[in-house]
Amino acid sequence: MASPTLPDVGSDPRRLVPMHAVHNFRDLGGYPTTDGRTTRWQRLYRADGLYRLTPADLEVVRTLGLQTVIDLRSDAELEARGTFPRAQHPVVFHHVPVLDSTWNHNEGPNTDDAVSFLEWAYHDMLRGGPEHFARAIEHLSRPGALPAVFHCAAGKDRTGVLAMLLLGSLGVAHEYIVADYALTGESIERMRVWAQREAPEMWASMADTPSAFFAAAPEAMARVIDSLCANGSLRDYTLSLGVSPDALERLADQLLEQPE
Repeated sequence: MASPTLPDVGSDPRRLVPMHAVHNFRDLGGYPTTDGRTTRWQRLYRADGLYRLTPADLEVVRTLGLQTVIDLRSDAELEARGTFPRAQHPVVFHHVPVLDSTWNHNEGPNTDDAVSFLEWAYHDMLRGGPEHFARAIEHLSRPGALPAVFHCAAGKDRTGVLAMLLLGSLGVAHEYIVADYALTGESIERMRVWAQREAPEMWASMADTPSAFFAAAPEAMARVIDSLCANGSLRDYTLSLGVSPDALERLADQLLEQPE
């Protein structure tokens, strides 16, 4: 399958929130919807492991005015690595594990084919925990929840699927959803450089993991979206997970605006 032609969404200086030990903290603003609106800046963010925030990184976070943090990692990951430092920056914290455990090397298709593996993995995630994604979206829709960030370990798979559901439910054009997902490829490279220099245990783990686990193949996300939209829209699919129409309306009211 040929790579989809994607819009340039990464060049806007507002997109990436630069930090030292967190490499994939990104603003979901500025994305056009099919009805002519755009997503607001500085309202909703996606990220990788916020347990790694340094004191300087936390000062950057303070400027964002975060009210809510949603952690999509498993119980075991939280126990082993910790969570967002609520003692230093109080937020409403929701642990919504969308997987009981991360995939192992022997699950799914051959990991030599990153696109097929990721397509399988994202469908597997949605089959296994639809109610968890619904719960995360309901949390984000509550009055006063924004600005908010949701994250997992690398900010790629679990975070990428939730971002796809959220943006799709708001009517963001599919090519922008795929382009947003693909930006994680650059973040993974930043993470590799940092881990090799400053986190030898993490670097050793990354070096021992199949490359498909770190891929952010846009073809995989495009295929997943096409499959989910076979009988309707991403909004229809998200509603089928158990998200209430009122929740999606509240999110649209808070996250969408007419472009300038």
